[in-house]
Amino acid sequence: MSHLFTRNLTFQSNNLGKEATIMLTFDADMEGLYEDFFPVVWKVSTFGKTGGRSYSCVSESLTYIRPLFPGPYEAHATYTSQLAFSKPQVVDGNIIDAETSVKINVSEKTTLTVANDVYHFSPPQAGVAGVLQAVNSTGDVQDIAVGFMSPKELMPKPALYFNGVGDGSHVTARFTPVLRVYVTSDYQQTAIIRGAIDTPAIWSQDLAELAESTTWTLNRDAATGHYTIVQS
Repeated sequence: MSHLFTRNLTFQSNNLGKEATIMLTFDADMEGLYEDFFPVVWKVSTFGKTGGRSYSCVSESLTYIRPLFPGPYEAHATYTSQLAFSKPQVVDGNIIDAETSVKINVSEKTTLTVANDVYHFSPPQAGVAGVLQAVNSTGDVQDIAVGFMSPKELMPKPALYFNGVGDGSHVTARFTPVLRVYVTSDYQQTAIIRGAIDTPAIWSQDLAELAESTTWTLNRDAATGHYTIVQS
Protein backbone atom coordinates (compact mmCIF):
# COMPACT_ATOMS: atom_id res chain seq x y z
CA MET A 1 0.00 0.00 0.00
CA SER A 2 1.33 3.44 -0.91
CA HIS A 3 1.75 6.10 1.75
CA LEU A 4 -1.53 7.89 2.47
CA PHE A 5 -1.55 11.67 2.59
CA THR A 6 -3.84 14.62 3.24
CA ARG A 7 -3.91 17.94 1.40
CA ASN A 8 -5.54 21.00 2.92
CA LEU A 9 -6.22 23.68 0.31
CA THR A 10 -7.30 27.26 0.99
CA PHE A 11 -8.45 29.48 -1.88
CA GLN A 12 -8.77 33.18 -1.10
CA SER A 13 -9.48 36.48 -2.83
CA ASN A 14 -9.74 40.14 -1.95
CA ASN A 15 -11.47 42.88 -3.95
CA LEU A 16 -11.88 40.94 -7.20
CA GLY A 17 -14.02 43.72 -8.64
CA LYS A 18 -16.56 41.15 -9.85
CA GLU A 19 -18.27 38.20 -8.20
CA ALA A 20 -16.68 34.92 -9.31
CA THR A 21 -17.60 31.26 -8.83
CA ILE A 22 -14.89 28.62 -8.94
CA MET A 23 -15.47 24.93 -9.58
CA LEU A 24 -13.04 22.17 -8.54
CA THR A 25 -12.91 18.82 -10.34
CA PHE A 26 -10.53 16.00 -11.27
CA ASP A 27 -10.79 16.08 -15.07
CA ALA A 28 -7.17 15.79 -16.18
CA ASP A 29 -6.69 14.24 -19.62
CA MET A 30 -7.35 10.49 -19.35
CA GLU A 31 -8.11 7.92 -22.02
CA GLY A 32 -11.86 7.32 -22.17
CA LEU A 33 -12.84 10.60 -20.47
CA TYR A 34 -16.39 11.65 -21.46
CA GLU A 35 -16.84 8.30 -23.20
CA ASP A 36 -16.30 5.51 -20.67
CA PHE A 37 -16.40 7.68 -17.56
CA PHE A 38 -17.13 11.23 -16.45
CA PRO A 39 -15.64 13.62 -13.87
CA VAL A 40 -17.75 14.75 -10.92
CA VAL A 41 -17.76 18.27 -9.48
CA TRP A 42 -16.00 18.21 -6.12
CA LYS A 43 -16.63 21.73 -4.84
CA VAL A 44 -18.22 25.00 -5.94
CA SER A 45 -17.46 28.28 -4.12
CA THR A 46 -18.52 31.85 -4.86
CA PHE A 47 -16.32 34.85 -4.03
CA GLY A 48 -17.70 38.40 -3.75
CA LYS A 49 -16.48 41.34 -5.80
CA THR A 50 -15.29 43.31 -2.76
CA GLY A 51 -13.31 42.33 0.33
CA GLY A 52 -14.82 40.85 3.46
CA ARG A 53 -13.56 38.44 6.06
CA SER A 54 -15.81 35.47 5.68
CA TYR A 55 -17.73 32.51 6.89
CA SER A 56 -19.09 29.69 4.70
CA CYS A 57 -22.77 28.86 4.10
CA VAL A 58 -22.88 25.29 2.78
CA SER A 59 -25.81 23.95 0.77
CA GLU A 60 -26.19 20.87 -1.44
CA SER A 61 -25.21 22.87 -4.52
CA LEU A 62 -22.48 25.29 -3.42
CA THR A 63 -20.48 26.95 -0.70
CA TYR A 64 -21.21 30.68 -0.62
CA ILE A 65 -18.67 32.89 1.13
CA ARG A 66 -20.35 35.75 2.98
CA PRO A 67 -18.43 38.82 4.27
CA LEU A 68 -18.36 39.89 7.89
CA PHE A 69 -15.99 42.85 7.58
CA PRO A 70 -13.10 43.94 5.27
CA GLY A 71 -10.62 41.18 4.55
CA PRO A 72 -10.16 38.29 2.11
CA TYR A 73 -12.73 35.69 1.07
CA GLU A 74 -11.71 32.08 1.73
CA ALA A 75 -12.84 28.60 0.72
CA HIS A 76 -11.35 25.39 2.07
CA ALA A 77 -11.03 21.89 0.62
CA THR A 78 -9.44 18.76 2.11
CA TYR A 79 -8.33 15.80 0.01
CA THR A 80 -7.17 12.44 1.32
CA SER A 81 -5.41 9.88 -0.86
CA GLN A 82 -7.45 6.98 0.51
CA LEU A 83 -9.37 5.92 -2.60
CA ALA A 84 -12.69 4.10 -2.68
CA PHE A 85 -15.25 2.56 -5.01
CA SER A 86 -18.93 3.28 -4.44
CA LYS A 87 -22.32 2.47 -5.95
CA PRO A 88 -23.71 6.00 -6.39
CA GLN A 89 -27.29 7.20 -6.24
CA VAL A 90 -27.90 9.63 -9.09
CA VAL A 91 -30.78 12.12 -9.29
CA ASP A 92 -31.10 14.64 -12.15
CA GLY A 93 -27.45 14.26 -13.11
CA ASN A 94 -26.13 14.71 -9.56
CA ILE A 95 -24.65 12.09 -7.25
CA ILE A 96 -26.62 12.57 -4.05
CA ASP A 97 -25.41 9.58 -2.01
CA ALA A 98 -23.95 6.08 -2.22
CA GLU A 99 -25.62 2.76 -1.43
CA THR A 100 -22.37 1.10 -0.49
CA SER A 101 -18.63 1.69 -0.76
CA VAL A 102 -15.25 0.11 -0.07
CA LYS A 103 -11.82 1.59 0.53
CA ILE A 104 -9.29 0.40 -2.03
CA ASN A 105 -5.64 0.93 -2.89
CA VAL A 106 -3.76 0.90 -6.17
CA SER A 107 -3.16 -2.65 -7.49
CA GLU A 108 -6.24 -4.01 -5.71
CA LYS A 109 -9.63 -5.22 -6.96
CA THR A 110 -13.09 -5.69 -5.47
CA THR A 111 -16.36 -7.28 -6.61
CA LEU A 112 -19.83 -5.75 -6.39
CA THR A 113 -22.60 -8.24 -5.57
CA VAL A 114 -26.24 -8.04 -4.47
CA ALA A 115 -28.34 -10.21 -2.16
CA ASN A 116 -31.90 -9.42 -1.01
CA ASP A 117 -31.63 -6.00 -2.70
CA VAL A 118 -28.57 -5.12 -0.60
CA TYR A 119 -25.38 -4.27 -2.52
CA HIS A 120 -21.93 -5.10 -1.21
CA PHE A 121 -18.32 -4.67 -2.34
CA SER A 122 -16.03 -7.55 -1.40
CA PRO A 123 -12.89 -6.91 0.67
CA PRO A 124 -10.13 -5.81 -1.74
CA GLN A 125 -7.54 -8.34 -2.85
CA ALA A 126 -4.46 -8.25 -5.06
CA GLY A 127 -5.24 -7.17 -8.61
CA VAL A 128 -3.52 -5.68 -11.63
CA ALA A 129 -0.46 -3.62 -10.80
CA GLY A 130 -0.92 0.14 -11.03
CA VAL A 131 -4.71 0.25 -11.33
CA LEU A 132 -7.90 -0.04 -9.28
CA GLN A 133 -10.53 -2.57 -10.37
CA ALA A 134 -14.18 -3.21 -9.51
CA VAL A 135 -16.03 -6.16 -11.03
CA ASN A 136 -19.81 -6.05 -11.46
CA SER A 137 -21.24 -9.43 -10.46
CA THR A 138 -24.79 -8.31 -9.64
CA GLY A 139 -26.54 -9.84 -12.65
CA ASP A 140 -27.55 -6.40 -13.93
CA VAL A 141 -26.09 -3.17 -15.31
CA GLN A 142 -24.74 -0.89 -12.56
CA ASP A 143 -23.24 2.56 -12.01
CA ILE A 144 -19.91 2.70 -10.17
CA ALA A 145 -17.89 5.67 -8.96
CA VAL A 146 -14.26 6.12 -7.96
CA GLY A 147 -13.55 8.68 -5.29
CA PHE A 148 -11.69 9.40 -2.08
CA MET A 149 -12.53 9.35 1.60
CA SER A 150 -13.36 12.66 3.21
CA PRO A 151 -12.51 13.39 6.87
CA LYS A 152 -15.33 12.49 9.29
CA GLU A 153 -17.61 11.16 6.53
CA LEU A 154 -18.63 7.53 6.05
CA MET A 155 -19.08 7.64 2.28
CA PRO A 156 -16.39 8.77 -0.19
CA LYS A 157 -16.47 11.86 -2.34
CA PRO A 158 -17.00 10.75 -5.97
CA ALA A 159 -14.39 11.91 -8.47
CA LEU A 160 -15.05 9.76 -11.57
CA TYR A 161 -18.39 8.22 -12.57
CA PHE A 162 -18.78 5.06 -14.68
CA ASN A 163 -22.33 4.43 -15.88
CA GLY A 164 -23.81 1.34 -17.50
CA VAL A 165 -21.20 -1.15 -16.30
CA GLY A 166 -22.49 -4.49 -17.58
CA ASP A 167 -22.80 -7.66 -15.53
CA GLY A 168 -19.48 -9.49 -15.61
CA SER A 169 -17.69 -6.33 -16.74
CA HIS A 170 -15.18 -4.41 -14.67
CA VAL A 171 -14.13 -0.84 -14.05
CA THR A 172 -10.40 -0.25 -14.37
CA ALA A 173 -9.21 3.14 -13.13
CA ARG A 174 -5.86 4.90 -13.04
CA PHE A 175 -6.57 7.81 -10.72
CA THR A 176 -4.00 10.57 -10.38
CA PRO A 177 -5.14 13.44 -8.12
CA VAL A 178 -4.69 16.23 -10.66
CA LEU A 179 -7.13 18.90 -9.48
CA ARG A 180 -8.29 21.65 -11.81
CA VAL A 181 -10.09 24.90 -11.03
CA TYR A 182 -12.46 26.66 -13.43
CA VAL A 183 -14.25 29.99 -13.15
CA THR A 184 -17.81 28.97 -14.01
CA SER A 185 -21.25 29.02 -12.45
CA ASP A 186 -22.66 26.34 -14.78
CA TYR A 187 -22.26 23.40 -12.41
CA GLN A 188 -23.53 22.29 -9.03
CA GLN A 189 -21.56 20.41 -6.42
CA THR A 190 -21.60 16.61 -7.10
CA ALA A 191 -22.84 17.15 -10.68
CA ILE A 192 -21.68 14.64 -13.28
CA ILE A 193 -19.84 16.54 -16.04
CA ARG A 194 -20.99 14.99 -19.32
CA GLY A 195 -18.76 16.91 -21.71
CA ALA A 196 -15.67 19.09 -21.90
CA ILE A 197 -15.98 22.35 -19.93
CA ASP A 198 -16.34 25.39 -22.19
CA THR A 199 -13.98 27.65 -20.26
CA PRO A 200 -10.28 26.78 -19.81
CA ALA A 201 -8.93 25.77 -16.41
CA ILE A 202 -7.14 28.58 -14.57
CA TRP A 203 -5.25 26.25 -12.19
CA SER A 204 -4.06 22.66 -12.30
CA GLN A 205 -2.01 20.80 -9.69
CA ASP A 206 -1.09 17.22 -8.87
CA LEU A 207 -2.05 17.18 -5.21
CA ALA A 208 0.55 14.52 -4.45
CA GLU A 209 3.25 17.09 -5.23
CA LEU A 210 1.95 19.79 -2.85
CA ALA A 211 2.72 20.37 0.80
CA GLU A 212 0.14 19.20 3.32
CA SER A 213 -1.38 22.70 3.65
CA THR A 214 -1.22 25.42 0.98
CA THR A 215 -2.96 28.72 0.33
CA TRP A 216 -3.81 30.04 -3.14
CA THR A 217 -5.01 33.49 -4.15
CA LEU A 218 -7.60 34.07 -6.86
CA ASN A 219 -6.84 37.25 -8.83
CA ARG A 220 -8.69 39.06 -11.62
CA ASP A 221 -7.08 41.38 -14.16
CA ALA A 222 -9.45 44.35 -14.33
CA ALA A 223 -8.30 45.27 -17.83
CA THR A 224 -8.76 41.85 -19.45
CA GLY A 225 -11.15 40.13 -17.06
CA HIS A 226 -8.84 37.12 -16.92
CA TYR A 227 -8.48 35.13 -13.70
CA THR A 228 -5.35 33.54 -12.26
CA ILE A 229 -4.54 31.57 -9.11
CA VAL A 230 -1.11 31.96 -7.50
CA GLN A 231 0.33 30.45 -4.34
CA SER A 232 0.33 32.79 -1.37
